[in-house]
Amino acid sequence: MILLDNAVVARLESFGEKFEILVDPDQAALVRQGQPVDIEDVVAALNVFGNASKATRASDESLMKVFHTTDFTTVARKIIERGEIHLTADQRKHMVEERRRQVVTFISRNAVNPQTGHPHPVHRIEMAMEEARVNIDPFKHLDEQVKEVVKALRPLLPIRFEELRLAIKIPPDFAAKAYGDIAAGSIMEKDEWLKDGSWVCVVRIPAGIQVEFYDLINKLSKGDGQVKILNQVY
Repeated sequence: MILLDNAVVARLESFGEKFEILVDPDQAALVRQGQPVDIEDVVAALNVFGNASKATRASDESLMKVFHTTDFTTVARKIIERGEIHLTADQRKHMVEERRRQVVTFISRNAVNPQTGHPHPVHRIEMAMEEARVNIDPFKHLDEQVKEVVKALRPLLPIRFEELRLAIKIPPDFAAKAYGDIAAGSIMEKDEWLKDGSWVCVVRIPAGIQVEFYDLINKLSKGDGQVKILNQVY
């Protein structure tokens, strides 16, 4: 469980009843985004309150009426998923800024300008979001938030999400060490070790990180690696 000093109230009102639990806002956000988080790592107390500030516990009758169970984990998860998370101004500002950074990073790494084939600079994305007056919800899943932001940006920025399929060959002297870094930085479709100790693979990467990925290959192979674009995936 978390420290009480770090907790905020998550509240759900339903069928004339009010339920409150004390949660960590960052962990609660993960729950709302569908992440596999243990509820005990989210809450400051294993109690459902009718009024948390007065430490008044919700009755079993009210829990059964609304949730059809008195199991704390089940009830707490539903309160977090369906209720309101009461953040301080500083907490909301921090979470919104962090989620905005994640959205901008995702778009810059995974999308390109179809007119040039190059990714949009981070600053250009940020300026377009300001112009479009994009609202960031720190409790929405990143994928859902990105879709909403891209929809708002399209009238201002030409955006297309695409991947590149690459064929890579790493010489024997560097193959073993390169394997882990390349696998971590891409989606590997297939790979094979050749008789001479070389390693070849076919991977997919976001088009927006093409230059960065090429630099990684050159670094891992000291410039001796081979990369060929097989096709673009839209």
